[in-house]
Amino acid sequence: MYAAMEQLAAQLAENPLLYTLIALSLLLSLSWLGNWIVKRILLVALFRALRASPLGEVRQGDDLDFIARLANVVPALIISEGILYVPGLPEALVTVVSNVSRAFTVVTVAMAISHVLTLVNQLYERRPDAQNKPIKGYLQLLKLVVYVVATILMVALLLDRSPLILLSGLGAMAAVLMLIFQDTLLSLVASVQISSNDIIRVGDWVEMPQLNADGSVIDVALHTVKVQNWDKTITTIPTRRFITDPFKNWRGMQESGGRRIKRSLMIDQQSVRFLDEGEKTSLRRFRLLQDYLEQKQQEIEGWNARLQEQGRETVNTRRITNLGTFRAYVERYLRHHTQIHQDMTLIVRQMAPTPEGLPLEIYCFTATTAWVAYEGIQADIFDHLLAIIPEFGLRLFQQPSGQDMRTLARGLHAAEAA
Repeated sequence: MYAAMEQLAAQLAENPLLYTLIALSLLLSLSWLGNWIVKRILLVALFRALRASPLGEVRQGDDLDFIARLANVVPALIISEGILYVPGLPEALVTVVSNVSRAFTVVTVAMAISHVLTLVNQLYERRPDAQNKPIKGYLQLLKLVVYVVATILMVALLLDRSPLILLSGLGAMAAVLMLIFQDTLLSLVASVQISSNDIIRVGDWVEMPQLNADGSVIDVALHTVKVQNWDKTITTIPTRRFITDPFKNWRGMQESGGRRIKRSLMIDQQSVRFLDEGEKTSLRRFRLLQDYLEQKQQEIEGWNARLQEQGRETVNTRRITNLGTFRAYVERYLRHHTQIHQDMTLIVRQMAPTPEGLPLEIYCFTATTAWVAYEGIQADIFDHLLAIIPEFGLRLFQQPSGQDMRTLARGLHAAEAA
């Protein structure tokens, strides 16, 4: 056995190229074996550690590529050190292979750290309070720092120079670096302000008309905020715009439990008049108006009684109007509506007259913030009011339409024929 080994050594000494090829083959085989063993160990150990971690249980589809990437560090380290012992290689080639292997190790570790940060964000977003305090922007900043450090180390290894030499030259490039990373620095400041002041969260309904954004926030990152509009399109907005530009966040409405209804009925002012006794009697049929009419009648009679002789003239007395009665009816109708939030502002008021009529504004809040339910409640209320308003002798103002013109034309033809 010993003689065979001596004979093999003698043959290899006579053929240095074969010796070099065998050594390289052994080095590559050892690298592959180390990668295979470490992958099996890391896959089992890290999976168990992540399952037991306080961040949450690892699920199918989570970003676990960093495990395989970490395993690739082992063959790179074996090659970077083992290449020094391969005979017959030029010194320059050994240096290049060793430096490239070490640079590959740095890049691999940086990418593995980046994937770990991505996994941390995935696990964090499963927490119930994750939407209130997103950490994606901070993790992206950490990724940027990791890649910058990795780039400096990689360049230093490839050039076979100390990283301190490269860092000493960065001072002169500070202005250039500030220009290059301007957006990142501004986005970082904006992300800190957004998070600390709780300006926006994932799930908030935001409205930024100048950027055609009106929808729900689906992602808050370091550089951008993604908003899914109600037409299912995606608007990507620079994070800093939420600090520098005005926008509306509807979260307050969603958390309050009520959504505002603010709409007017345009009353034809020529239909506003006093009620006669017959109309008062007819309106007492309305359950919501019985107490109002009785109380109002007593108030008016007391007022008019103090006028004494002057009270005999109707121009001096107070009387009940159809518009005032309708306004009271609308308010009582809303007060008794089960889908109207009774603890929030509820007003039925007259606005300033316009060429389109006298606006009677309904200002109240629904008891729900759900969009579909809100629209249904609002429509039901105005359906009822539009249908009931003729009972009060009132008319709604409307711009003349084709049907109005045809009716007018028929009237003119009838008058001419007569």
